[in-house]
Amino acid sequence: MDQTVPDDGTRPDLHELAGAHGVLTEYHRFGGGTAQVPDTTLVAVLGALGVDASGPQQVAHGLRRVRDEEWRSVLPPTVVARQGHETLLPVHVSDGASVHVWLELDGAEPAARRHAVRPRRDLQQSGDYVPPREVDGRVVGRATFVVPADVPLGWHTLYALSEGQESSTTLVVTPDRLDLPPGLERGQAWGVLAQLYSVRSRTSWGIGDLADLADLAWLTAHRAGADFVAVNPLSAAEPVTPMTPSPYLPTSRRYGNPIYVRVEDILETAYLSAADRSLVEWAADPVRDLDGNGGPIDRDAVWEAKKAALEVVYSAPRRAARQAAFEDFVATEGAGLQDFATWCAIVEELGGRPWPTELADPASPAVAAARERLAERIDFYVWLQWVFDEQKAGAQRTAVDAGMRLGIVHDLAVGVHPDGADAWAHADVLARGVGVGAPPDMYNQQGQNWSQPPWNPRALARAGYAPYRDMLRTALRHTGALRVDHILGLFRLWWVPEGADPTQGAYVRYDHDALVGILALEAQRAGAVVIGEDLGVFEPWVREYLADRGVLGTSVFWFEKDGGRPRAPQDYRRLTLATVGTHDMPPTAGYLAGEHVDLRERLGLLTEDAQALRGQARSERNAAVAVLAEQGLVGDNPSEREVVEALHRYLRRSEAALVGVQLVDAVGERRSQNQPGTDTEYPNWKVPLGDSAGNVVLVEDLFDNARLRSLFAAVGAGR
Repeated sequence: MDQTVPDDGTRPDLHELAGAHGVLTEYHRFGGGTAQVPDTTLVAVLGALGVDASGPQQVAHGLRRVRDEEWRSVLPPTVVARQGHETLLPVHVSDGASVHVWLELDGAEPAARRHAVRPRRDLQQSGDYVPPREVDGRVVGRATFVVPADVPLGWHTLYALSEGQESSTTLVVTPDRLDLPPGLERGQAWGVLAQLYSVRSRTSWGIGDLADLADLAWLTAHRAGADFVAVNPLSAAEPVTPMTPSPYLPTSRRYGNPIYVRVEDILETAYLSAADRSLVEWAADPVRDLDGNGGPIDRDAVWEAKKAALEVVYSAPRRAARQAAFEDFVATEGAGLQDFATWCAIVEELGGRPWPTELADPASPAVAAARERLAERIDFYVWLQWVFDEQKAGAQRTAVDAGMRLGIVHDLAVGVHPDGADAWAHADVLARGVGVGAPPDMYNQQGQNWSQPPWNPRALARAGYAPYRDMLRTALRHTGALRVDHILGLFRLWWVPEGADPTQGAYVRYDHDALVGILALEAQRAGAVVIGEDLGVFEPWVREYLADRGVLGTSVFWFEKDGGRPRAPQDYRRLTLATVGTHDMPPTAGYLAGEHVDLRERLGLLTEDAQALRGQARSERNAAVAVLAEQGLVGDNPSEREVVEALHRYLRRSEAALVGVQLVDAVGERRSQNQPGTDTEYPNWKVPLGDSAGNVVLVEDLFDNARLRSLFAAVGAGR
């Protein structure tokens, strides 16, 4: 942040350069008005994009480069098309030279799967004329070709041959629209939203796991008629302690956290020798009693215990079919899994020491030597992902077999830990020197910096979007739906330079047609629904675009306003997941009591007068009770419990395709799971599921909770 461009007449050039690279120079301020992005921020953000804007000469050079950038390459870095629509393809060659362009399909068609030769189609040139341009001393012409509307969905390759030189690029054909599954096109489904780590049973190891998830799905389907269970991201954390508690700051978005594996459910555990079984039991002893402990969840103790037990099970022999299944999984995941496991093994070996410079590049000789030296530990971390994947699949199978129309809804975080596995493996497509965050809003008035390195949009396109695609494929496997946290980040992200206040950031635009289209393509292939968390500051057309692509949005009762009043049920968006609150707010009982103000005041997070905010909170509650009364859902002086149930019945009267009930609301919990803007000041992501008195509620006891039975009955009764 120490580089500036002096205001000597070059400021308009800096703004033009920023705009050319998708960096917005202003934004709408919370509370009204437009804010200008400081020049220092623009320089830092452009630097993170690989563009030197540190002085007038550098800005002028950058402008010359960017104006001719697309003319320097024969083919675009990646072409993303929508099925059913023709796409124009610009091809740049020496002016007057002939060019032949063709397409090779990726094998998505049945005939391609039967033959090794990929189907090929020649493309026709359109009659559009574009004047040639002199670029770097060479006269370059543009020929425009047509990608037909009938090219099938999938990942294809475009080729161009001119003057004896062949060029190629990726063509991705995406669905025009992602349709809802049968039974949900016009109806409504409801389900449960849970923070899985908090949902424990008597056989957990101190943290909720995938076996608990399967049980939760079966119980809520059979006893309450729920159609889905949505959980927090189960993405990978550190392989060693201390483990980052936030599920929204993973080391990898592609791979899972084996802390959620139920050791006893791994098939090989049943065939352990008596001595090895004793080792597993001894490993579990220190954490068994944590299931009933109402204190903060101790991930470090749990992982130390599980890791020791998992190492015993890993060493057990596998039957031939099991070994073959493991090998198939490894082959399917390919180099990405090997890189992730290698990172885990190196982190383990370093034991907390700083990451050596020579290991910064996954393709370096030092990393190659580490792969050989740590081969057995790498295989262990690969195996952990296999057993995680098996149990993830088992939870979805249990949910569907129990009658759920969707099953498990998994969650995808915005980004990854800056020192994690994905940041290491994908350093070439991630921006450095900046973190993803959000400008100030009503609930986070100081802004936010989540510290996660964002995708570099141009580098990602040059990579053919392969890292993004591969991440989505693994995340979507064994899911009924995928919730994408802050889906607005597929359109633009708030980049905060290192060392800067979160208010001193800038929005960077992304190719949303590409990112949303690829998301829809991979979801359709997986048979999954996509739910976008589209809350916060956004441009009005964004929600319309997502709905046009078949991506569900998110509607939260407290945020849905019409003329200052709660929005009427019939006016809710159709393609949305409607809930009363979110995991970043207190449960509904706490929110009704104004806990969202009290907690932020205690933690020093307010920038407005606390008493004024309490008055606003009371007015908000009174307005909610008033509309509930108008709908005949509450009488005079309703109790807290009656209001909570009425709010959910109100949502069931809405047009929303999905309605979610937070499990904390069902049991009467009042404590927040997370308070944005805090780290160690509050036990974020460590609060076990408890009732209104803070007593632990285990999976086996859920339906003994009268409040849960009453709320589920109210929601299950429908409209």
